[in-house]
Parts: sequence; C-alpha cells; structure tokens
Amino acid sequence: MEKLTAVQQELYEWLVEYIRINQYSPSIRQMMQAMNLKSPAPIQSRLEHLRNKGYIDWNEGKARTIRILRTTKQGVPILGTIAAGGLIEPFTDAVEHEYLDLANLSLPPRSYALRVTGDSMIEDLIADGDVVFLRPVLEPNQLKNGTIVAARVEGYGTTLKRFYLEKDTVTLKPANPKYQPIEVPAMQVQVQGSLVGVWRNYN
Repeated sequence: MEKLTAVQQELYEWLVEYIRINQYSPSIRQMMQAMNLKSPAPIQSRLEHLRNKGYIDWNEGKARTIRILRTTKQGVPILGTIAAGGLIEPFTDAVEHEYLDLANLSLPPRSYALRVTGDSMIEDLIADGDVVFLRPVLEPNQLKNGTIVAARVEGYGTTLKRFYLEKDTVTLKPANPKYQPIEVPAMQVQVQGSLVGVWRNYN
C-alpha cells in the first residue's frame, strides 16, 4: 500500500472515524471544517490521492458515497508516557508503535493515549501503568478549571494534572497529598490534551 502524506493521513483517519460512527460518509463542507480549510480544492485533491492509492472509493456523481477500502492500524495510538508525579520530557510520535483496539468504545476524533507513570493522580482513580485517553485542546482559553489535562511546562516537561487558571498563573494540581501543586506563569504552559477516559488492564 502506497504511503500517505501527513495531510492525506489526517483526512483518511478522520474519514474512517466519521464513517465508523455515523455509518455514512461526510460532505465536502464537513471535511473542510474538520481540516480547518476554507476551500474545497485541497479536500478534493486529498480525496483523489486517497482513491488513487487504494484507500477509498466512491460512486461518481453521487454525494456521500465514500467507502473505506483499506484500513491502517486500528485503535487509539499510544504516543508515549506521561508523568503523574514529577515532570518528564514530552511525548513525540507514537514511540511505542502500539495501538489499543477499542472498537466498542466511542472516543472523539483524533484521540490519542499516553501510559501513566507515577501516582500523583491516584485519588482521581488514575494509577501507575494506566492508559489515559486525551483529545487535543484547540482552545485552551476555554478550558474549565479542574479539567484533567496533559500539560507541558516550558523548560521542564509534561505532566498529568488538574488545570486551574487564575489571571496570569496556571496551577497544576495533583490528586495525591504527597505531591505539591505546580504553579507557573500561564505563558510557560502548553495544554496538549484533555482527559476523556482511562483504561486499566486487570490481567
């Protein structure tokens, strides 16, 4: 199977998830909105490439007839680890090359997973070794105080904590009295994702 470019892969994965959830294909306008594009031309180009590479097909002249022909790795990608304790270096690209097959679990599009190390969130029932599911935060300013997030602190690394913003200060609070809150200027914090679920293997 011919490899996809990053933008083709992004659209393809969104199409797979959309069709899986809705059982029909989206409109060009919906694809434009999902990809943050103002013109249909890039979408049409990416769709043509996806068809030429054998990933999708559709009925000519008929709307909403896109079919997924091939699937890449299924499930939610585990992009690395995140500290529930101190701070560690931020995750990069699917360093574990591992996917969790969660066909029966509905997660927002573009969700990803991180494996937890540490026990600072134990009172929120997030333990060492658990896998947390997060979705990208497009508008950090709209985050509600108390939301559990993956936050990168400039110069330190990434951690899983409850997020609180007051004026120009961000407080990242643990859920374990053994740990102290992290208080830093808001400009030093990048929220990378908000929590949507936790997975634990009891085997």
